[in-house]
Amino acid sequence: MAYDLITMGRIGVDLYPLQTGVPLPQVTSFGKFLGGSATNVAVAASRLGRRTAVITRTGDDPFGVYLHEALQGFGVDDRWVTPVPGLPTPVTFCEVFPPDDFPLYFYRQPKAPDLEIDAHELDLDAIHGTSVFWVTGTGLSEEPSRTATLAALAHRAKAGTTVFDLDWRPMFWSDPAAARPFYEEALRHTTVAVGNLDEVEVATGVRKPREAAQALLDAGVELAVVKQGPKGVLAVDSKGNEAEVPPLPVNVLNGLGAGDAFGGSLVHGLLEGWDLEKIMRHANAAGAIVASRLECSSAMPTTDEIESAIAAGAVK
Repeated sequence: MAYDLITMGRIGVDLYPLQTGVPLPQVTSFGKFLGGSATNVAVAASRLGRRTAVITRTGDDPFGVYLHEALQGFGVDDRWVTPVPGLPTPVTFCEVFPPDDFPLYFYRQPKAPDLEIDAHELDLDAIHGTSVFWVTGTGLSEEPSRTATLAALAHRAKAGTTVFDLDWRPMFWSDPAAARPFYEEALRHTTVAVGNLDEVEVATGVRKPREAAQALLDAGVELAVVKQGPKGVLAVDSKGNEAEVPPLPVNVLNGLGAGDAFGGSLVHGLLEGWDLEKIMRHANAAGAIVASRLECSSAMPTTDEIESAIAAGAVK
């Protein structure tokens, strides 16, 4: 069974406050949503008509059951989502202070089940056969997930499109220096690297966008995508093609899922064979749409919504 996209990495339950501009101690009601970066990317691509699956692990508890039900509802294959007895399904809270302050609180103790992905349990044939394979930096932060992630990348050997979402979460690492050797190893096996300025600095030691993009290309990827915040996104490939696209104007409600929507749209554009500028415009629009909404997974836009936002020149 062929997939357009298989992602591997974090999953959990997002509990987001239904009041904005209110500190967490004073919040009185929350919405419950499917969460986790790699999982949200699979949902975003599924919303755009792609056949997707996710490799991850949950707790053997009611929240784990909820995540299976949510994945199935979004059309994401959950066959490689397995329970870990004795570990709770992770929960993530956030505070919502638009337009640019969204503190995250990860409850992943004593250990997140998605870090218990084991190399011996991987379906390597499926990983090799999918059109796009997507891994994240968080998956490199602990064993056995680290070995499993690198083993999957090595087995895939750059077949098709292999994306490394740099996904730097400092709370999951002792320091950036500890992360860099594993990031460098992952980059050797990937064709596309995606990250913001902090993330590309962790991966390469370089922060200036163009220099960082070149450093990613020098590390072995064929396409470097550097998110520059208010300056938009820069994409440079190994053939010398370049696109720098400004962000789409939007009234931000919650910016936390924007990067995952960007990722799902990026995958869709790569599969469609679009040129770099069109891919980046669509991905920017997808991210802006989700930033205008409270939730992440259930906020992922359709193709029509993305095209309408691009035509309007802003998210209405």
